[in-house]
Amino acid sequence: MARNKKKSTGFKCEHPVYSRCPICCIIPPHILETVAVNGNPEQRRWAFHTLNVSAQLRGRRNVVGTVSFAPSPGVKRRTIYDAKNSEYLPGTLVRGEGDPPSSDEAVNEAYDAAGATYDLFHHIFDRNSIDDKGLRLDSTVHYGIKYDNAFWNGDQMVYGDGDGELFQRFTKSIDVIAHELTHGVTQYEAGLQYYGEPGALNESFSDVFGVLVKQKVKNQTAQEADWIIGEGLLAPAVKGVGIRSMKAPGTAYDDPVLGKDPQPAHVKDKYNGVEDNGGVHINSGIPNYAFYLTAVEIGGYAWEKAGKIWYISLRDRLRAKSDFKKAADTTIKVAGELYGSGSKEQKAVQNAWQKVGVLMV
Repeated sequence: MARNKKKSTGFKCEHPVYSRCPICCIIPPHILETVAVNGNPEQRRWAFHTLNVSAQLRGRRNVVGTVSFAPSPGVKRRTIYDAKNSEYLPGTLVRGEGDPPSSDEAVNEAYDAAGATYDLFHHIFDRNSIDDKGLRLDSTVHYGIKYDNAFWNGDQMVYGDGDGELFQRFTKSIDVIAHELTHGVTQYEAGLQYYGEPGALNESFSDVFGVLVKQKVKNQTAQEADWIIGEGLLAPAVKGVGIRSMKAPGTAYDDPVLGKDPQPAHVKDKYNGVEDNGGVHINSGIPNYAFYLTAVEIGGYAWEKAGKIWYISLRDRLRAKSDFKKAADTTIKVAGELYGSGSKEQKAVQNAWQKVGVLMV
């Protein structure tokens, strides 16, 4: 049965009017809203502040539009800024491409993960940075005071330090960084609308390439990987392993303060309410599970074949209003074009979309 969620606190991280997400946050609003209800007074204050800041950032971009950063001529160029716990962007320049490591762990984590993301897209998919034109990878660390989120704002990455009780620093998880940077890839390619099924696909593609960056760095096969998004992000006292599980949607966390992971793995359990921009973070569990099933059935390294199928679909075939059915049909077709009609790879993609209920058996 389709599910409808609880009442909203009234805050949003995104806005459905836009074909791209003005502020794409890694922590879904449903988690922050639950903390705002279940947390202790200090945790509730952090949650409300994070929701408020995200809403203010969205409004600021609606007024002033995007900020254009100078692209580099087809080479990796990372630039890390320090907001020094302010809410002003980009902040003070602290490390540029080729500079020696900093004494600040967050600076080095942002630098290294941005590089790993660039390398995956460049070496595996022959992509020249986020926009395929050599866009400079700008990141700001230490944003705000105990800010419980990380986001891509259309031009750069921004990381909070977390509150320390529920969330640790947001540069700690390489898949979180790669997830957010992939929102930029989607922005320049399919431009999936950030609402309903297109929005859930938008989130899912970020999870897919976020986890592939982590698997590539760890040299893990599809069978060896944990398929967790936000590994290491939750504080030790929190009952959970991350914020999403692609292998088992709905099982990432079950905590008195954060609540229970609401992600479905099958369309019969799809969330049909209006919160979370029509369930963009919630329903991404369905295509996430389809990718996991595809990768495991194909075997080997997930970025080699399953990742290539998903990347070409995102780059060349899907568009702003593509839904789950369109994604299923497209990835099946691309798999056939790449590996042959009726191939093991194409059958794996078809089986996966059937198992999650998007296609009829």
